[in-house]
Amino acid sequence: MTLTCLPVSAAEPETAAVTVAVHASDPMTGLGAASILGVDRRLKVLADGDSALAEVIVVVEDSIDSGVFAFLRDVRATSRLETPPRCVIITDHFRTDAVITAIECGMAALLRRTDTSSADLVRTVLAVSQGMAHLPPRVQGSLLKQLDRIREDVLEPNGLTLSGLSARERDVLRLLADGRGTEEIATALAYSESTVKNVLHGLMSRCGLNSRSHAVAYALRSGVI
Repeated sequence: MTLTCLPVSAAEPETAAVTVAVHASDPMTGLGAASILGVDRRLKVLADGDSALAEVIVVVEDSIDSGVFAFLRDVRATSRLETPPRCVIITDHFRTDAVITAIECGMAALLRRTDTSSADLVRTVLAVSQGMAHLPPRVQGSLLKQLDRIREDVLEPNGLTLSGLSARERDVLRLLADGRGTEEIATALAYSESTVKNVLHGLMSRCGLNSRSHAVAYALRSGVI
């Protein structure tokens, strides 16, 4: 990586620097990444013992293995922030069948080590801190295939969907959003009224919803209906 600082426009308002922790098994690699990030005033590189305060974790490794995932799980579990840190992984060897595990560990961006400039790294860390993500097309394709397999093999046989709602809950919510009452929903779905009430009660209890209108709003925000 070539050491390059991305300039900040003089017109930009001052904001708190994004806290970043760097993890690398090779000390020189870690020092290099920290130096690249540290020259940009929008970022604050934390000392090794302060990773619990990190908003973004940058991992630089030749390959990603169970040790890296264990480290990321530990950092997220011990985070002192309201939102667990997101992760930027930089490696030349990433197994696409591990993408779901990596995402569970907070991965939001994956960069090729040999192709990543210092400008790319800083730009990606800033983007990830703002809720954006960057995954190579091959990894995106693998992720979609794995999600589809989970849907077919695990969720659908148990009456569930990727949204976390059962097919029955989704059907009830759609009719509820259309303004149907309990009796009308029961008739349309060939359920008893008590079944409709139980479906709604279970959903509202599980998701912390306090009314039927709240349940409809939740489903709309989640893209379920």
